[in-house]
Amino acid sequence: MNQKVLTSIADIKEFFKSNTTPIYFISATNFNLLGIDEWISNFKYISHIDSFKGLHPNLFSPKEEVPHEDFTSIEDINNYLLTHPEVIDFIKSRSVNGHPGKALFLMFNEKTEELAKAIGLDVCFPSSELRTFLDNKVNTNRTAEKAGVACVPYVLSSVTDFAHLRKVSEKLGESLVVQTPFGDSGHTTFFISNEEEFNLHKEEIIAEKEVKIMKRINCRGTAIEGCVTKHGTLVAPLMTELVGFKELTPYKGGWCGNEIYPNAFKQDIREKAKIYTQRFGDQLRKEGYKGYFELDFLIDQDNGEVYLGELNPRISGASSITNHAQFAMTDVPLFLFHMLEWLDVPYEINTQELTERWATAANIDSWSQLIIKHTRKTLELVTEAPTSGIWEMKKNGKIVFKKMDAHRQSVVGDNQAFYLQITQKDDYFYEGADLGILVMRGRLMSDDFELSERGKRWIKGLRAHYQSEMIDQGVLTDLDLMEEVGFKMM
Repeated sequence: MNQKVLTSIADIKEFFKSNTTPIYFISATNFNLLGIDEWISNFKYISHIDSFKGLHPNLFSPKEEVPHEDFTSIEDINNYLLTHPEVIDFIKSRSVNGHPGKALFLMFNEKTEELAKAIGLDVCFPSSELRTFLDNKVNTNRTAEKAGVACVPYVLSSVTDFAHLRKVSEKLGESLVVQTPFGDSGHTTFFISNEEEFNLHKEEIIAEKEVKIMKRINCRGTAIEGCVTKHGTLVAPLMTELVGFKELTPYKGGWCGNEIYPNAFKQDIREKAKIYTQRFGDQLRKEGYKGYFELDFLIDQDNGEVYLGELNPRISGASSITNHAQFAMTDVPLFLFHMLEWLDVPYEINTQELTERWATAANIDSWSQLIIKHTRKTLELVTEAPTSGIWEMKKNGKIVFKKMDAHRQSVVGDNQAFYLQITQKDDYFYEGADLGILVMRGRLMSDDFELSERGKRWIKGLRAHYQSEMIDQGVLTDLDLMEEVGFKMM
């Protein structure tokens, strides 16, 4: 029987509301695709961390922990979940006509693909091999060159010592930014202007066959998400990035939040970022990629140029804010077009028309999110942690829990925020540990990219609800605890 061709937003909404295929987002938490279960029937989260203490209607988290190796990545967590008896039983119990369904991951590797296949799940992303190739920051620049997307002036080279670094980057000036091929920018981006600074990161740099060496520019960070479809590349509006605020992260250059609001940046910058994203997405299609991706652009404050920062060939930390903005609520979230590509459903869409509509100021409301990390070099046992849901700030600056809620749209007014708990009671604080995510209406930075007093009050008020006990590291049997658990969670 011929399947109906979806030709309108209304058709797409109806298709997903009547979906019978089990679809799972398997990850450490459900943060990245929070709220998608309200658009897609039979969509479930399988999370290692239950941020909602069993109260989220579509989140499954195994109750019993089974023996496993120490987690060093999200991939390790996902592989653990795919072998957990409770998870396997849950997936099998929801099979439709003998088919377990589809799987989505924030991060995965070849082992994840094998484990998913072993229990009958189809992975709805390009292969791990292709994603790893594109995710390599060196290859990202090469892809950008083919797409005609500008990059910060750079060279790609191995580095043997500081003198060699100076030689290969002679045309870039004295102040440099060096990135290793993989990893969170807060951990693998090094700012170097002298030999002393080079020596701080020497081992990481010389260990790589090739690194990206860039001219250091005076820039502002942005984020923008797109989706590579058979009809072209869809692009969401440009967002700001919060980067390196000491109140939120211990990492210089570390991402710690986003804002989306009408007319973020000047029109010419928004237009160039949109065109670059379309070009990059179209090149990704030629490379064999389809579906969701995110780009970071750097806006040079000295000359106004727009440069590619990096690529995330997947959903990202900005995906939740993209898929909850007003344009997504009015039409459908960008992520639904990713699923259309992976459900083999015939559809037609004018990507340029939809992209232009989403970019209109009238279709964009104002939201911000803060990614709050533990910023001190301490190890502490958490004895109390604020719960997920809606919180309210009183006039004296204190915040109080209002109600459990799984949807940020329940936030009303500037004095409320949605909090997603990540670090829980009996977990550890260590440098870089993710405490949780605060989401609220309105902006949290000034036009000069300074953290607002409102943002600082919310961070202080939220932290006040965490209680912990200092751990004497000298008596620990596992002295590598902080290093082992210190990996990117979102």
